[in-house]
Amino acid sequence: MIALAAYAPLIALVGALINGIFGRNLKEPLPGYIASAAVFAAFVLSVMAFFGLQGQEHGSNVQLWQYLSAGNFKLNLAFNIDHLAVIMMMIITGVGFLIHIYSIAYMHNDSGFSRYFSFLNLFIASMLILVMADSFPLMFIGWEGVGVCSFLLIGFWYGIKANADAARKAFIVNRIGDFGFLLAMFLTYKVFGTLNIADMLGHIQVARVLPAGLTAIALLYLLAAMGKSAQMPLHVWLPDAMAGPTPVSALIHAATMVTAGVYLIARIAPLFAASPSASMVVAWVGLITAFVAAFIALSQTDIKRILAYSTLSQLGYMFVALGCGAYWVAIFHVFTHAFFKALLFLTSGSVIHAMGGEQDVEKMGGLHKYMKLTSITAFIGTLAIAGVPFLSGFFSKDAILAHAFTTTLAPVALNYIAYIILLVTAVMTAFYMMRWYYLVFLGKERLSKEAKAHVHESPSLMTMPLGVLAFLSVVAGYFGLPEFLAKNQFASWLENSIEVDISFGHPPVWLEWTLILISVAAAAIGLGLAYWVYSRKKSKAMLRISNSAIAKFSQSGAGFDGFYNAGIIKPAEETAEGLALLDAEVLDTGLSSLALGVGLFAGLMRKIQTGYIRFYALAMALGFAVLVILAAFWGKLS
Repeated sequence: MIALAAYAPLIALVGALINGIFGRNLKEPLPGYIASAAVFAAFVLSVMAFFGLQGQEHGSNVQLWQYLSAGNFKLNLAFNIDHLAVIMMMIITGVGFLIHIYSIAYMHNDSGFSRYFSFLNLFIASMLILVMADSFPLMFIGWEGVGVCSFLLIGFWYGIKANADAARKAFIVNRIGDFGFLLAMFLTYKVFGTLNIADMLGHIQVARVLPAGLTAIALLYLLAAMGKSAQMPLHVWLPDAMAGPTPVSALIHAATMVTAGVYLIARIAPLFAASPSASMVVAWVGLITAFVAAFIALSQTDIKRILAYSTLSQLGYMFVALGCGAYWVAIFHVFTHAFFKALLFLTSGSVIHAMGGEQDVEKMGGLHKYMKLTSITAFIGTLAIAGVPFLSGFFSKDAILAHAFTTTLAPVALNYIAYIILLVTAVMTAFYMMRWYYLVFLGKERLSKEAKAHVHESPSLMTMPLGVLAFLSVVAGYFGLPEFLAKNQFASWLENSIEVDISFGHPPVWLEWTLILISVAAAAIGLGLAYWVYSRKKSKAMLRISNSAIAKFSQSGAGFDGFYNAGIIKPAEETAEGLALLDAEVLDTGLSSLALGVGLFAGLMRKIQTGYIRFYALAMALGFAVLVILAAFWGKLS
């Protein structure tokens, strides 16, 4: 039963091929139903594998075929369907299926309807290959596959230049991380003599490699993870990825692409556990990303870019958990985040659909009375990401805060610094998400006449996935209850897939409750402050703050794009323009004139080569006479 899950990527790929080859001959909505059925079948196989793994310590290795064989080196392509892989498979196919259903209505009457669903199926297939691979080369195939699919889907409406530019930006920035992945694979083979993940981790566990070698390999894999999971400074592609259709944004942020980097580090957790230095870098990359992304989100006005920076911040939380050695916590946050972030993006898509394409939150307001179901589900997603008790985000975010506070991988002083930074970030998260919700659904209507005439609740194919995701955003957290309250089902499920020995301090129960209450207070402060600010007219002081230099710095994305434009893009463009000028003015004009002169001279020389001896004798006599005249003339001058 477990081995049947190996067909999940194939089924999604078949769906992509059917729509890609025959889609033009299929009437809408049939391509959407074909694609949705393929993903649902993959989800069923993933669930079957989940139940098949119940009570088993190890997963199933499904051999596909021999890929490389050279001397003593052999590499078979195979799928490793274990507890970690199955969790990711259910997230990818489960959330992916809901996004497919939603897309049938969202993409209605689009000229690229079948093409869209072909790309979406290919995205799912690539991500499944990535998480099921038992070797780095096969993982890299899926890794590159999701990169190509993100390029195709971000630039889906490629007739608009900004969309095509955003797609290229995502593709180019991710190549930096992919370069790290390739170097990491080369070094992995050099050090361990294998590219099989399990074999490499086995070598680490018997301590056959020096720490310096482990750190170098780990940092290269971290570079790969930073590219895919958009960690600073390789994050600049993700906000621009909002150029694609909104369901694509939901899929990238919730179930595919950006979770790949988190999964990679969790999959090779023993490597990072054996290198505290690399783990410390992971944690600080996450801390910086979580805090700065939350700061940027405070002043954004695009309904989807706010959520994009929110994703960056939440991914930062996950990297902190990875850096602290709390690998199961990072995957737990991937699990809960998938539901409430997909919910938030799909509710924003519902708003954009109702508003005729409008995405500026400052031109919305009061939509609750027009779109009650969308508003209620969006409110659940807002509370979940803010960390309100009894919702899923509360349990996973609180677990990250607790483990950052108690990890033994860092000195106690650094633990406290990390904890405070994450806590401040939690306050900012609650603030900007309540701002997002209030400006869209509550307060005074700021709709244009056209938008007000168009606004309406979305069709059932769009609202049904919202209801399912809202339910999961409430209940998903209960699979990872704190140990002092009940058995942690999520941690026990992953303990056989992530075999590391990282110790955490175990504070007394009163301190555990104190940490929980502090986390609750952070959410309450952020939500309450945002509601107080935006439920009343802004005072002069608030206007000054919103127009301050620090607010403009936040609006600019903390200057990252400006820095890249000034330091990399502009010099590259100017260099290209200079080379184009050289080609046009020198190569095409100057050298062509020189070539013409050489041709004329060659033609002249060709004419005097007659082959007659008397002509050559005459030429020599004339030449001798000229030399005598020149010599006499030179003698008079001297």
